[in-house]
Amino acid sequence: MKAKPALISFLFFFLITISYSQTATIKGVILDENNQPIEKVNITAGTSGTITNSNGFYIFKIKANQDVIIEFTHLSHKKIVSTFHLKNGEEYEFNPVMSTSIEQIATVIVTNNRHKEVEGIVTLKPETIRKIPGANAGVENLLLTLPGVSNNNELSTQYSVRGGNYDENLVYVNDIEVYRPFLVRSGQQEGLSFVNTDLVQNVDFSAGGFQAKYGDKLSSVLDITYKTPYQLEVNADLSLLGGSLSIENISKDSKFTGIAGIRYRDNSLLVNAKETETNFNPAFADAQAYFTYKFSNKFHLSFLGNISMNRYNYEPQTRQTNFGTLSDPMALLVFYEGQEKDRYQTYFGAFKGTYFVNDHLNLKLIASTYHTTEEEYFDILAQYRLGEVNTNIGDENLGEVEFSQGIGSQLNHGRNDLDALITTIEHKGRFNINDNHIEWSVKYTNEDIRDRLIEWEIIDSAGFSIRPPKTLPTNEQPYIPYNGPLEAFQNVRATNNTQINRLQAYAQWSKRSKIGTSDVWYNAGVRMHNWNVKDDASSTLSTGSKTSQTVFSPRVQFAIKPDWEKDMLFRIATGLYYQPPFYRELRDANGAVQPHVKAQQSFHLVLGNDYSFKMWDRPFKLTTEVYYKNLTDVNPYTLENVRIRYRANNNAKAYAYGLDMRLNGEFVPGTESWFSFGYLKTEENINNRGYISRPTDQRLKFAALFQDYVPNVPSMKMYLNLVYNTGLPGGSPSYADPYEYQNRLPAYKRADLGLQFVLVDAKKQFTNGWKKPFKELSFGFEIFNIFDVQNAITNTWVRDVYSKRQYAIPNYLTPRVFNVRTTMKF
Repeated sequence: MKAKPALISFLFFFLITISYSQTATIKGVILDENNQPIEKVNITAGTSGTITNSNGFYIFKIKANQDVIIEFTHLSHKKIVSTFHLKNGEEYEFNPVMSTSIEQIATVIVTNNRHKEVEGIVTLKPETIRKIPGANAGVENLLLTLPGVSNNNELSTQYSVRGGNYDENLVYVNDIEVYRPFLVRSGQQEGLSFVNTDLVQNVDFSAGGFQAKYGDKLSSVLDITYKTPYQLEVNADLSLLGGSLSIENISKDSKFTGIAGIRYRDNSLLVNAKETETNFNPAFADAQAYFTYKFSNKFHLSFLGNISMNRYNYEPQTRQTNFGTLSDPMALLVFYEGQEKDRYQTYFGAFKGTYFVNDHLNLKLIASTYHTTEEEYFDILAQYRLGEVNTNIGDENLGEVEFSQGIGSQLNHGRNDLDALITTIEHKGRFNINDNHIEWSVKYTNEDIRDRLIEWEIIDSAGFSIRPPKTLPTNEQPYIPYNGPLEAFQNVRATNNTQINRLQAYAQWSKRSKIGTSDVWYNAGVRMHNWNVKDDASSTLSTGSKTSQTVFSPRVQFAIKPDWEKDMLFRIATGLYYQPPFYRELRDANGAVQPHVKAQQSFHLVLGNDYSFKMWDRPFKLTTEVYYKNLTDVNPYTLENVRIRYRANNNAKAYAYGLDMRLNGEFVPGTESWFSFGYLKTEENINNRGYISRPTDQRLKFAALFQDYVPNVPSMKMYLNLVYNTGLPGGSPSYADPYEYQNRLPAYKRADLGLQFVLVDAKKQFTNGWKKPFKELSFGFEIFNIFDVQNAITNTWVRDVYSKRQYAIPNYLTPRVFNVRTTMKF
């Protein structure tokens, strides 16, 4: 363990010592008017240059992210002058035809994202991700401002999309699939997201109807691309919630590039603001790096590595929650003993080799390993009083519990351990011929998971132990004595040793073409997924058997851009999507693994329209999508905070449909803002008992991301993040029959504000003084939950022993919190 800080320091030092250079490359063949190659064409940009060989071929390196003017000259032909603006590390093919009589001038600026729009993909700017305030700032924080994406817990980075749950989302970083922890039960335990925003170059997101090249999940795809550095750069971000530091560089010969980052987060500022008084000592930290070495122009080798260590020590002391009405105010007063200690350690490493066979064929080989060790240990005794609150203004006991209607205690015990090793090897390929693009992949994954689950809960009400729900004969204490054995209210014990082997493959074809004067785009593909599950469990509830299953997933997309005066794009996507069970979906509520669980199946239909227009002489775009999902072989689950418990039984069917709309553009000149609206209805039918709302039935959503600045002081910038979600079905006990509890939690309302004063940026540089070393420098002030809204994530259920009534006492999330922040770039 002591060697790890030294290793991280070495990586940072190694990157700093590499000198500055550029990486963009232009290559091609220069022809004459008879399509014959021209030898010895002079190609120059400033003081650097090259010439074509006997086949007319050339390759030329230029600076990236800036306009570069290149001249092509030859004694027998007229010169060509072209302006290029290429991205970091980009290789661009340019094949000019030289004339003997006419000079040519051209500009090539590769910045168009229209090819992503036809695929139904939303592209988010990394600069916006880093600036927008939030209790969990980052990529996921920005996703929550999009329609169809929801999360009613600001302490968590998980999200549900169009009625799906947290386990139905794919996340890729540079073509490599990444995973999240298994055992996390609440948002405040969660720690850092895998994605380090300081390292991000591009973010693509699809909320449904995605292509076959993406994996087998039911809801969404988040596709992250990390930076390819082109110069030495250091970024730092510090706040009361923690900090981050990243560094990137490129070697002198442009063959080696590297970017690395470390992060530390402390949730104490947020958790200590909640109504439960605690001794809270979290420590969430990770180190991440992405390196690439170009052995030649044809072969590149990359490495992505991550080490994450999360420690969560939680010792609650007291809590008072006021609820009820003005005429009948109530309060829950709780005194705690005990503590919780959780540890999550994750190690992830992946190598990716890319071989550029020629201009048309690209081959990749990816090998990765993910290892996580997790433990949750807790013993917490909660002794409560439920009673009426003193409302006499001026009384010295105002707000205190005067008369107790319920007295009891609750003891929760847990000893949960998990060790998971996931190893993957994958081949991917891409072949371009004319306007046709063919992609394919074959992937093998081995998942070895060892899990011990021990949890029990004892509830005491007025000195009487409450027996498990629906236990016969019924317990009528304290009115009728009960002489049977004492049982824990809930008791789960299981030990599992599960191996899952997966073989996946896909092939897809896409093409750009025309129908009349309209531009069209086609995509069609199919996925195959075979998996077998072997469980060597000691639990008496597990079958301990081995099964093998196979599914096929066809997917189709079509987009058309009519040759109209108005800039319109229409698209349709459909397909049959499967989600073969991961380990969490195989484990039932009693902790036993059920290997025979089938893949959940969903038929998707998505209709979309993009309307680009000008308003106030500034660009705007209105994106509208309607969608429908028909789900079969559904694996029902309960959702408590962020913990999902499956029934491990495909005994349900479901549907989801809705409307998503987003208007984005320059509401303020020079800045991008947007407003989102989403409508969703999703219901399920379990064992043919009738349709009821699913746990993620987020009926209405409004969100806004707004950026502004003071006109007379443009260095003073403002960022506003608003979210309104109607309440989810929930708050019922995890053991409850959902057909008997269909109440909804209150609506989730939140507004986060960030104020930033920019001292140094690209437009304001200094050649002397203390600001000279900085490329960017800013100081800011953030207010989370501006209006101090009490948002509830779950309920605590307490019995009134006299009336036998149960009260749902809301568990509130964070109140208004203030934060200070500074960011800098060298």
